[in-house]
Amino acid sequence: MIAAFCLVPSGGRSSREDGGVAEAVAAAVTVVRESGLPHHTSSMFTEIEGSWDECMAVVKKATEAVSQFGTRVELVLKADIRPGRTGEMTAKLERLEAEISKAAK
Repeated sequence: MIAAFCLVPSGGRSSREDGGVAEAVAAAVTVVRESGLPHHTSSMFTEIEGSWDECMAVVKKATEAVSQFGTRVELVLKADIRPGRTGEMTAKLERLEAEISKAAK
């Protein structure tokens, strides 16, 4: 499965004047990197790939890391569950690029 998630703390320590949450996001991304799962972080979401249990364990641990920065945490989670498939984080993009190249010809 590929799980894309976004965690945002609010209240408490997260209430910075500029509204930034980089410190909390860094804590979550550190959890993701330490998990050893394939991952990609963009400006809005972090994607991880693994089994259901592996992905959900990382999301839970990342949520716990972010919870230290506020009195509540918002979690947005999207999953692509495709049993028997691995390497889809890159394979999906390769198929997309192939279609774009084909359409441009």
